[in-house]
Amino acid sequence: MFDIRNIRAAVLDMDGTLIDSMGIWHQIDKDFFAEHNLVPPKDISNQVNKMTMQEWADFFTREFDIHMTGEQVIRRIGEMAYTYYAEKIPMKPYVIDFLDFLDSRNIRYGIATATYRKSAEAALKRLGILDRMQFILTAEEVPSSKKTPEMFLKSAERLGSSVENTLVVEDSLHCIQTAVRAGFPTIAVHDASVPLHEQEEIRKLVSLYGSDFKEILQKINPERL
Repeated sequence: MFDIRNIRAAVLDMDGTLIDSMGIWHQIDKDFFAEHNLVPPKDISNQVNKMTMQEWADFFTREFDIHMTGEQVIRRIGEMAYTYYAEKIPMKPYVIDFLDFLDSRNIRYGIATATYRKSAEAALKRLGILDRMQFILTAEEVPSSKKTPEMFLKSAERLGSSVENTLVVEDSLHCIQTAVRAGFPTIAVHDASVPLHEQEEIRKLVSLYGSDFKEILQKINPERL
């Protein structure tokens, strides 16, 4: 169990962690295939979930009869996602309480996300928390996304904090595996899109797991709530 008193900064995932967005990616996959009169495989979203943007685009152009370049695929998916992020995706419960808690302890925080920057900024602005972030780091700046620790390390650097004093807050198994291997204290918030067997593995890896941010706060600082 990590000690919150040792934490100086926090790297926050966005999709599935701060915002309830994972379900829309299944719809975007379906819509993208429909544009090209193709029927997507049933497990297409699971196949591409752990890919970088470029891997994702290369996969589409290689495996299916889509007459587009990888760059065109990336651009089109970004356009389709933007509407959801700018207009529809809700914040997950008790996020504001969690940010308030970080502020109360003078813990600086920023976003590390595989999402397009334009979409991320639109969602965070609409939800009223964009200005609270020290930065947003996306897969557009770090193409390896979270398959390597580069995004987490760059985030800690921007926050002026060491690895051991920087908390990572995530929801997905492969991102958590990367952060833990790199030595970051890591906590996880439940997201319904994560398969049950992965949730079980996450619980084994992280310092703390919560069904939502209220439970996270109760476990971090039980006298507060």
